[in-house]
Amino acid sequence: MKIAASVAAALLLMQPAPVSADPVTSLADGRTGRIEFSSVTPSGPSELVRRSYPAAGTTVAGMLVIPPAANGRTPAMVIAHGSGGILPGREDAWAARLNALGIATFVVDSFTPRGLQSTSRDQSRLSTMANVADAFAALRLLATHPRLDPTRIGVMGFSRGGQVALYSALEPLRRGMIDGDLRFAAHVALYPSCSIPYRSAEVGTSPVLMLLGGADDYTPAAACRDYAAWFASKGVPIEAIAYDGAQHDFDIPDPPRFLPALQSARGCRAEVEVDSGTVRRLDTGEVLRDQTTISAYFRSCMQRGATMGGNSVALARAERDVATFLRAAFKLPVR
Repeated sequence: MKIAASVAAALLLMQPAPVSADPVTSLADGRTGRIEFSSVTPSGPSELVRRSYPAAGTTVAGMLVIPPAANGRTPAMVIAHGSGGILPGREDAWAARLNALGIATFVVDSFTPRGLQSTSRDQSRLSTMANVADAFAALRLLATHPRLDPTRIGVMGFSRGGQVALYSALEPLRRGMIDGDLRFAAHVALYPSCSIPYRSAEVGTSPVLMLLGGADDYTPAAACRDYAAWFASKGVPIEAIAYDGAQHDFDIPDPPRFLPALQSARGCRAEVEVDSGTVRRLDTGEVLRDQTTISAYFRSCMQRGATMGGNSVALARAERDVATFLRAAFKLPVR
């Protein structure tokens, strides 16, 4: 419980702090705590793939906690938040759970440094590719830490962050930020939006775990099962688990409630090909190539309103499923 309290306090201190002009480029000094680092803000997958994002870069921040290690270097997880930003009782709670397993955590705040609190009512305020870029920048940074094992760094995310956990398995996006072979060793996606799946010819081979709400009306589980089948067809070791009766955000402490202003992609029927930057409508087969047409389609298929809230049974199962998955992925001893 001491770890949980320290993580929660650290995250609360991290969020309102302004970013500096001198982001950290290496963690060779072994530091922990609040860390500011450089990322980029691409407007979409094509900018990330082609590295045509603004050269000035963006300074974002993360909170690094490293639990005591029995010996050797420690595995780590980059934690990516959802459309509502870092939520009390979610990112901090998962960081504490992972720390208790002997896994370091780096909770990344992609919104506050960019002047945002939420994109839940308008997802176009920031491309998910910015969150993906932040996760890769965090991976790059953590790999320089003397106490962390660069071959055992994974990514975990919630909703929009769940998309980050999935999209970071696509090789063209990884190469948009990282030179060489450095890649995430594990991907954990909780209730991601899968209604507009991103696809590529080449994907990584690290294992993927998808945890879904069986009653999720914001990011429906059925679309994620289809996306999981596509990953499996590419040779990715993937498991998708749906918890009966669980809704979106089933791991938060607040009870379920309907929020009419939330913007959901559940009505969209399209896939994004990141290699070419094109969008194919699954309902008509039409291939959309120019950004104006693509934006117009996505505006037309978005819907409003969804239910989200905690489910203690689903959370307990998720805790066990994540622990089992990461023990295998990181070859951790059973405690």
